[in-house]
Amino acid sequence: MEKTFALEALSALSQETRLDVFQLLIRCEPEGLPAGEIAERLGVPPNTLSTHLAILTRAGLATSERRSRQIIYRARTTQINCLVSFLVKDCCGGHPELCRLPEINSTSANAKGVTMSDRIYNVLFLCTGNSARSIMAESLLNTMGAGRFRAFSAGSHPAGQVNPLAIEVLTEEGLPTEGLRSKSWDEFAEPDAPEMDFVFTVCDTAAGESCPVWPGQPMTAHWGIEDPARSVGTHFQQKAAFITAARYLKNRISAFLALPFQSIDRMALTSQLHDIGRLDGATTKTGEAE
Repeated sequence: MEKTFALEALSALSQETRLDVFQLLIRCEPEGLPAGEIAERLGVPPNTLSTHLAILTRAGLATSERRSRQIIYRARTTQINCLVSFLVKDCCGGHPELCRLPEINSTSANAKGVTMSDRIYNVLFLCTGNSARSIMAESLLNTMGAGRFRAFSAGSHPAGQVNPLAIEVLTEEGLPTEGLRSKSWDEFAEPDAPEMDFVFTVCDTAAGESCPVWPGQPMTAHWGIEDPARSVGTHFQQKAAFITAARYLKNRISAFLALPFQSIDRMALTSQLHDIGRLDGATTKTGEAE
């Protein structure tokens, strides 16, 4: 297990409500619980709970999946297993059994304590204004990625606020909106920023700009789609453009999640990432902005 991941997991659990949420999810394995029931059992306001669940998910300690009209949350027990292994592996000169510590399933851990299938990938979605498409992509991947991916978004020239229609569409889809904000991509070029594995541009303008140098040399691709914020007409017509954009993003993210990350070389993976950007709804023009 990477030290960075261990620190994130411990930080997420260091808050009382999040610890209560995680312990409740552990008790309810493997069925999981809908967010509403978690809020009711713990007496936590739904909007506050949403923030805590998002933090636990980003830390790799919880996953979510849609079942009918509900989003069900579960604890990632394998990650706790690996966290404990990471914490005690050097105990008693490498023999933690001398302290009668809980036995850790070593077959699930590699030399760093995490299987490749348990690795969490960081993904950054970029646009110009970071107000609509990239925001929706962040929320979609954080939900669809089921804890295997942590999504972020940013803009080259951030609008400073998230488009209300993006929030409206995400909310109606049952997707998280807590913590979403319009911000500069410079935040992710800082030395202490999360190291990205993938960076995707979702608008043509951002794709044509000179990006910062991202730590870790992430893989990149352009997934441009039409800017729904440029739509005109009635509220219903404008909202329809956001729904369409969300559908195109969802299709791309679904294709991305289906890639065989552990069994494909970098060149082949890069080719497939670019192919995803050519799915239905791909843009070919430049000069747009969110």
